[in-house]
Amino acid sequence: MPTPQGQTGQTGHVGSVGGHPQRWLILGVICLAQLTVLLDNTVLNVAIPTLTEELGAGTSDIQWMINAYSLVQSGLLLSAGSAADRYGRKKMLVAGLVLFGIGSLVAGLADTTGQLIAARAGMGIGGALLLTTTLAVAMQIFAPEEQPKAIGIWSAVNALGFATGPLLGGFMLDHYWWGAIFLVNLPVVALALCAVISLVPESKNPRGDRPDLLGALLSTIGMTALVYAIISGPEHGWTSARVLTTAGLALVVLALFAYWESRIPYPMLDLHFFRDRHFTGAVAGAVLITFGMGGALFLLTQHLQFVLGYGPLEAGLRTAPLALTVVALNFTGLSAKWTAKLGTPVSIALGMVLMSGGLVSIATLASSGYAGTLLGLLLIGGGCAIANPAMAHAIMSAIPPEKAGVGAGVNGTLAEFGNGLGVAVLGAVLNARFAALIPFAAASLPATLAAADSADERARITDGFASGLETSQLVGAVAVLLGGLLAAALLRRAERADSAVAVPM
Repeated sequence: MPTPQGQTGQTGHVGSVGGHPQRWLILGVICLAQLTVLLDNTVLNVAIPTLTEELGAGTSDIQWMINAYSLVQSGLLLSAGSAADRYGRKKMLVAGLVLFGIGSLVAGLADTTGQLIAARAGMGIGGALLLTTTLAVAMQIFAPEEQPKAIGIWSAVNALGFATGPLLGGFMLDHYWWGAIFLVNLPVVALALCAVISLVPESKNPRGDRPDLLGALLSTIGMTALVYAIISGPEHGWTSARVLTTAGLALVVLALFAYWESRIPYPMLDLHFFRDRHFTGAVAGAVLITFGMGGALFLLTQHLQFVLGYGPLEAGLRTAPLALTVVALNFTGLSAKWTAKLGTPVSIALGMVLMSGGLVSIATLASSGYAGTLLGLLLIGGGCAIANPAMAHAIMSAIPPEKAGVGAGVNGTLAEFGNGLGVAVLGAVLNARFAALIPFAAASLPATLAAADSADERARITDGFASGLETSQLVGAVAVLLGGLLAAALLRRAERADSAVAVPM
């Protein structure tokens, strides 16, 4: 039976054998949609000190403002990807933009921490749809030989959001009230929406599998409970009844999800994917890299503002070299060429060694001046440009084209899970170290400084916080390094196994 015009067939590519004729323009459109999600996350990080002061938000409030979005999004990514495969990726992309725009409007008009947290949770629904559909569409419109470069550009846009978000947020906070950092998403959403409707072709799984409603429900509950346990750990204690109960619920529900997916003929997530060593190697690396990077960069923004005393705009300018390095290497295609020359395992190992070295540089040299921070940012940027696209492509290429949405959901789930875990665990390391050095520390650094009686005491508090940041960054560096070595080893074994099978008898 012929595939309807504008939809993908089993090959997974819209249009000619070489890909869609307007594929590069479409890539620009979907990257613009992706940018809306990234701007929101990075803008919020720069606004942490402002929100702490103007809304009276404590450390737990700030973590919830950041993680409420991740909590909802992490729970829905697999379901969103599955829905995109079944009902149409363009439809889900449009729906994601609309929901994200509405959430941004509500967040911009919030006047309490509770309202802002609720709005952020609502934005997570739109974010889940956007993250899965943008990468899935990119895989559909490009031929296999062009996919690494396309994913590199898609990854570079992630870094561009990291770079422009703090700058835009710093400018907004210097000239307007904090709500403007969310309202600035609206024109981007409107522009992306018009472009998606007019340019992006529809694509979906031509087999039309039955919807896996129970699988979607179990995965949503399980992942949401797991991320909630991670987020709650630093505040309530990792052995508290709340954390242990929620973590236990997550494990039970996710085990049921795995059992259900292994028993039905139309699973949302085919567990046979995990038998592919390319897939499992990239998965292992993705979790550890986002763990180290997510938590470490969350701490970096606090270091620049709380310890070194930079304003929001200055902090944004000083973090820009990281993202600009990623953008330069990926938009020029250099990272894709290096990956093709070195191979995926070596590329991932090299990239994550560079990132680990960058985190060590920031941890040990940042307090003595900006030069150490700049070196660290450049190393991290170079590592990201090489490792991130290689791991994303390894995950996506191990999954059938008709399941591109689910593949993107897996990739996004790993990123959100690792990021949330990094913020929680490295934040806990920071708090534990800070509390050990400053026994009278309050819920946040500003509150502790406000209670200080003298300049000497304030200096001791700042030094204690800086020491906690250093320890946390070093833990992140170890996680990134281990992730690189583990992923490279697994991928190398997979390549050797493939070579052995390919040798004629």
